[in-house]
Amino acid sequence: MAKGPGKGGAGKSGAARGNTSGRGQRDLRVRVKTAKGRKLSSTLWLERQLNDPYVQRAKREGYRGRAAYKILELDDKYRFLVPGARVVDLGCAPGGWCQVAVARVNALGEKSGKKIGRVLGVDLQEVDPVPGAEIHQLDFLSEGADDQVKAWLGGCADVVMSDMAAASSGHQGTDHLRIVALCEAAAELAFDVLEEGGTFVAKVLAGGAETELQTLLKRNFTKVANVKPPASRSDSSEKFVVATGFRGRRAEADTAEAP
Repeated sequence: MAKGPGKGGAGKSGAARGNTSGRGQRDLRVRVKTAKGRKLSSTLWLERQLNDPYVQRAKREGYRGRAAYKILELDDKYRFLVPGARVVDLGCAPGGWCQVAVARVNALGEKSGKKIGRVLGVDLQEVDPVPGAEIHQLDFLSEGADDQVKAWLGGCADVVMSDMAAASSGHQGTDHLRIVALCEAAAELAFDVLEEGGTFVAKVLAGGAETELQTLLKRNFTKVANVKPPASRSDSSEKFVVATGFRGRRAEADTAEAP
């Protein structure tokens, strides 16, 4: 899917051609001046966005955000978005993960001879339509949300994935606890809607409080991996859990009944 570099790159400029010392070459990084009334943090964020190769690539390839490449890279490694799969994307805004899932599970039926999958996206806020995906406005924490998801999907899911993050409080420890709690809630919904053998993928923040989450997932899935895909910024503490081989709700019930 990735395209090659455009023609006429900076390496062909008259100043740079034949110069091996590095002198005379222009700094191609975009720098943003702090405008009156704009915080320095906002300026730095804008500068980072303008210089982020994944942001630029997302614009070229039609994805709604750089996060699309995180799920692409995770799926390249673990192969859970297969043609015919039924996928639930929790907290799907702005829709980049849904875009990737639609193409890979063949939700539009564009891959001749391949099974046709389904993609269901849910979010608290309204999300612009994604061709090939069914988007619903829903609080997945509300009572009966799991039954509603299965009703929309027409059965159980093969994949439940989440790139959700709680609103930042500015305090690293608090934010870590919030996102772990959100991930645990997403996992609980996954236990209710996943088909046996299914996959759960979710974002967490490294910080030490995710031990219970890991224990919960290892009890319910045959394999649990913790991954930081290349598209995840190096200065970010985010990582992703990829839990495969869902054992079924029976595993949770057996554990609860054990002495």
